[in-house]
Amino acid sequence: MPSESPFKIDIPATDLLSYLFPPSQPASDKPIWIDADDTTNSLSPRQLLQWAQRLGLGLQKLGLQKQDVVMVYSQNHIFMPVAYMGISGCGCIFSGCNPAYGVEEVVFQIQNTDCKVILVEPALLSTLMNAASKTNFPKERIFLFSDSKNTPIDEVQDFRSFLPSEKEAESWTWHTLSADESRTTVTALNYSSGTTGLPKGVMISHQNVIANVEQSIYMRDLEQPYSPQNRPQERWLGFLPLYHAYGQLWSIVAAARTGSPCYFMRSFNYLKFLENIQKHRITHIQTAPPVLVMLAKRPETPSYDLSSLQNILCGAAPLSKELQNEVSAKCGLKVVQTWGMTEVTCSCLHVPGGRDDRSGSVGYIDPNATIKLIDDAGNEVGPGERGEIHVKGPNVCLGYWGNEEATKETFDSEGFLKTGDVAVRDEEGWHWIVDRKKELIKVKGFQVAPAELEALLLEHEHVADAAVCALQLEHEEHPRAYVSLKSQHKDSSSESSIESWVSERVAKHKQLTGGVVFIEEVPKSPSGKIQRKVLRDWAKKDAEGWKKRREGAKL
Repeated sequence: MPSESPFKIDIPATDLLSYLFPPSQPASDKPIWIDADDTTNSLSPRQLLQWAQRLGLGLQKLGLQKQDVVMVYSQNHIFMPVAYMGISGCGCIFSGCNPAYGVEEVVFQIQNTDCKVILVEPALLSTLMNAASKTNFPKERIFLFSDSKNTPIDEVQDFRSFLPSEKEAESWTWHTLSADESRTTVTALNYSSGTTGLPKGVMISHQNVIANVEQSIYMRDLEQPYSPQNRPQERWLGFLPLYHAYGQLWSIVAAARTGSPCYFMRSFNYLKFLENIQKHRITHIQTAPPVLVMLAKRPETPSYDLSSLQNILCGAAPLSKELQNEVSAKCGLKVVQTWGMTEVTCSCLHVPGGRDDRSGSVGYIDPNATIKLIDDAGNEVGPGERGEIHVKGPNVCLGYWGNEEATKETFDSEGFLKTGDVAVRDEEGWHWIVDRKKELIKVKGFQVAPAELEALLLEHEHVADAAVCALQLEHEEHPRAYVSLKSQHKDSSSESSIESWVSERVAKHKQLTGGVVFIEEVPKSPSGKIQRKVLRDWAKKDAEGWKKRREGAKL
């Protein structure tokens, strides 16, 4: 029998703007989205709503229709929440593009989303224009986008150029979604590798976002010494990228819902991260294991006053209980684990926010959700047995954008999402992540699809075949390529040269930091599929060798 969450909550069935800005309540003037470097640069909910109304009406005046995609290619800044709310508020779809992407990766997202407008941070304009030229994207539908007004660059106008006046926007009202519309109207298109294959656009509905925010806040307030109505004021640090589901959920929507000031960092830098915690007296952060590695291991950590920090929510990749407990002890706080993926909007398992758990568990099933654990034979398993997480709930996505085949493969016959992550649960309903069935590699909390890197490697003129998997070194995964060379190039190519060639063509987190290894033949099944288990076995042995070499070097 599938396990249902022990918790049930009421989830508003409406659109994002109506959820956050109900007509019966005036929007707050308290700054919520604050530039960490310049705190005078901020937006309150009332200001954000004004800008979102202007953007929503402006996009409609440009001729955009319901469910048209607007791509946003930008670092973090306080106007990213304006884009997220304004685009979804007028019935369009927000799709964030990783600012670390190169030309070909941006080309893929432009083509895959079929976006109608692109908002681009000025510093990224050159890359965007190169990508736009390859896709014949109209220049007049590209607009500069930042938290300050921009003068035109190469005839590309600032996004403010198409916005109506504040007065005109005040009278504009967005369409309030019905319960059915809330479930079926896409608000965000976030890119994920799913369990296999190339990155795919995950269709996240208004109901998905609202449900996951309500679920996450409920679990955060659970077992606390306060009641939700008397929650102490929190201060958050918004360093999670806002093109990503994790950043959107917490730094945009949950910050608005809880009234928690969120100090935005434009990009992550560890010393600035520590400095901002100290300077702004940050109480809570949401993060991924690589940041905990830094907190535990980097020598700079003790030089900063982190005493304001009370709680770290850690998700996006597996976290060992040893690292969790090391940070808990070193910083004198709770490290609360969560589990999720882009396809569940953000999360679906949480340790209660008030519990100081040191077991490495990812906790209970979120309210209103159901999970079953399935073994390799397709049978449901009981407590103490390993099984792939299959999940159903109001936060589970609608499927993949323009990819019915992948959507069908991802959901089972009962409508459960097959996640690819393997867990065990105990009799009390607590879960532990123990393995990953899916192919994707987790690098600093981001997903890397082996198929994407394999396709790129096959474009190299010396490469006959290639297979990519994760090399696990301590608490980090690194993409590693096993490459078979064409016979005529075996003496004219090197592993390092291919590694460098890939680095020039992909974002930093996709680079082959696990190295390139030349092999005679990529292991494949009789049907031609890469034998991923063989690769994982190779990588495990290679990692052991790497550790021994490092230990020898220390001696």
